[in-house]
Amino acid sequence: MLRPERMSKVSVTGSKGVMPTVIETVYELNLLHLSDYDGSWQGFDNGDPIEGAEDASGRLVTVRALESTLDLDDDDVDSDPDVSAIGSDWEGRLERVRTRINELDDRRSEIREELRQVDEKIDRVAPFAELGIDLDLLTGYESVDVLVGEGAVAPVETALENDDDVRAYETFTGGDVVAVVAAPVEGVDTDGLIDDALVGVEFTRHGLPDTDHNPDAYVDELTGRKRELESDLEEIDAELAEIKREEGSFLLALEEKLTIEVQRAEAPLQFATTEHAFVSEGWIPSDGYETLVSALSNAVGDSVEIEELERAEYDRHGAHSHTEDVQKGAPAAVEEGEDEDAATEADDQQQKAVPDGGSTVTMDDEPPTIQDNPSAAKPFELLVQAVNRPKYSELDPTIFLFLTFPLFFGFMIGDVGYGIIYVAVGYYMYSQFDSPGISSLGGVAVWAGLFTILFGVVYGEIFGLHVLGEWVWGGNELFPLNKGLEPAAGDFALGWMVISVLAGILHLNIGYILDFYENLSHGVKDALFHSGSWILMLNGIWVWIFSAQARSSKPDFLFTTFTSDGPFPIGFSGFPEWGLVTIPLPVVGGFLLTAPLLVFLIGLVMLVISEPVEAVEALDVVVNVFSYTRMGAVLLAKAGMAFVVNLLFFGAYVDPDGGFHFLRTHEPSYVAEHYGEGADLVFGGLMHSGTAGLIGGLVILVLGHILVLVLGVTSAGLQAVRLEYVEFFNKFYEGGGENYEPFGHDRKHGETN
Repeated sequence: MLRPERMSKVSVTGSKGVMPTVIETVYELNLLHLSDYDGSWQGFDNGDPIEGAEDASGRLVTVRALESTLDLDDDDVDSDPDVSAIGSDWEGRLERVRTRINELDDRRSEIREELRQVDEKIDRVAPFAELGIDLDLLTGYESVDVLVGEGAVAPVETALENDDDVRAYETFTGGDVVAVVAAPVEGVDTDGLIDDALVGVEFTRHGLPDTDHNPDAYVDELTGRKRELESDLEEIDAELAEIKREEGSFLLALEEKLTIEVQRAEAPLQFATTEHAFVSEGWIPSDGYETLVSALSNAVGDSVEIEELERAEYDRHGAHSHTEDVQKGAPAAVEEGEDEDAATEADDQQQKAVPDGGSTVTMDDEPPTIQDNPSAAKPFELLVQAVNRPKYSELDPTIFLFLTFPLFFGFMIGDVGYGIIYVAVGYYMYSQFDSPGISSLGGVAVWAGLFTILFGVVYGEIFGLHVLGEWVWGGNELFPLNKGLEPAAGDFALGWMVISVLAGILHLNIGYILDFYENLSHGVKDALFHSGSWILMLNGIWVWIFSAQARSSKPDFLFTTFTSDGPFPIGFSGFPEWGLVTIPLPVVGGFLLTAPLLVFLIGLVMLVISEPVEAVEALDVVVNVFSYTRMGAVLLAKAGMAFVVNLLFFGAYVDPDGGFHFLRTHEPSYVAEHYGEGADLVFGGLMHSGTAGLIGGLVILVLGHILVLVLGVTSAGLQAVRLEYVEFFNKFYEGGGENYEPFGHDRKHGETN
């Protein structure tokens, strides 16, 4: 669908006595997107949470904290309602689980802290143990300075040798650790003697550990303690894992129950209330209105008044408009047990929110968006939402993304082998992941892979080899189409650039036509001047570019790509001049105004009249189309990478007619034997270079094609997305819609009430 699902604004008004029942009923329906009351109605205030909301919220925080400690999520438990049943003594069970988990978590934190301290001590003592010198031999000297650290011995000794304050020194090494003992010349203090001498030398100093133990023995002692602590941690983790297995379903089911309680209890915060009455408004899919009326009627009878206030219109240039003033339902009845004076007071206060004409004043908010697309196009909603969710009042571009993104991607990669892998990976993501985002990306990958396979058949390629073309197309003169890397097929390389330009012209025309359709809501004139001007300029200038006028100054391949001798022989060699009148000009003598240029000028004048500021962007109709040449560039780049990988492994030669062939089934000697000196051997190929060459070539072949496969996503995928977002969306799409979030909850762990 090009439009989001139709939404209706509804109002539910009643006495406070039935409000909890109304909330529960609406919650179970999971249909109504509640509007927030902003406090602007005279006599009405935001409601207060229902009693028990604070307790439920506190318990919910506790449950979620326990789930975080256990690293618990939905994938860790059985969703069978019998397994996740809460039971009547859930509060006592929760307290027992909380106490048990918190004790273990506190003990785990203590052990981790002690383990951290032990690691620090080991780090400080280990260098001295490696050095093999008792710690008491490194301190207590007045006549010499002692320093221990890590660094190269030679620079240290050179620095000490060159220092005038050092009379004598000695170094001791053990592994990477160096101990330095230095004596100063007479009159120089020993403190900092070695530090001063080693300024500029790369040397990491180790502080002396605070212990009287032998370094080796102390390290052994600390290592033993570390093993004990790690064993204790493993026991605690195992116990927590057991709790997770036993109580995981209970905690998730309880979280769901408490979430529902909190959402229900806090719903009145979005209502407009008086002492005796409430008004709740929200948005609902129009076809769900009768379901809402039926459910509330069954729950509270005539105790509430339900009205369909409006059905939102699609109007991109302003707020939603009321297409009809619908009032359905009966006046709110007095709750049984209320006296007539209270009822009269409630009625009086409700009237303050009722304007002339009897329709309730509505809360000023825009309708939320429900994207309504066919199941095949659903995954592409993710790509639209990556920019912004469509407003309710504008077209949803998902279906166009579905039709063009895989087409662009397949055009740029065009290889059956790569396409099959994309489909396989995409299907795995789509079917094996619960995350909507990953699943949607998988669906996009499947469609992109299918079009990659389709274009691969057209190009006759599988992993960069043309064997598929030989099998499928045989001696067909038109197929397979060549990507243009071979010496004799250079015209195809330029031809794909022309194809890319034509794809851009078509794509941008669709964008401007959609903008024209959107602007029709403000009248044909507005659509013609705002959108029609761009359509005229785009097509006028590009028909002129492909016309015979000034052909000598235009690239020749524009006119030869589609001739009978060109790479795509459909018999087109350019448009005629379609000259209208010669406009005299100084110096050059005159300029022939042709029909395409006239169309462009008419569009430009219309744009200046309607949007003078945008006239400076008139040349975008040329620049934006040139952006699409990146598709042809990526096609050649990816084909070139696969070409090089295959060339390195198989080797190749060029026959006397200029035909390029990989040495898949022949040795390099075949070229000379079969063609003599009429053929050129490009490269002998690693597969023909002995066992070592074959093994190395296989590594290059596999890793090379994996690289092309990955870069296909990052280059072709990103370039296709860029063309959609920057060039296409900018013509008609703004985004910024609010997500439809109905008041309710999709249960995952059975009924918890």
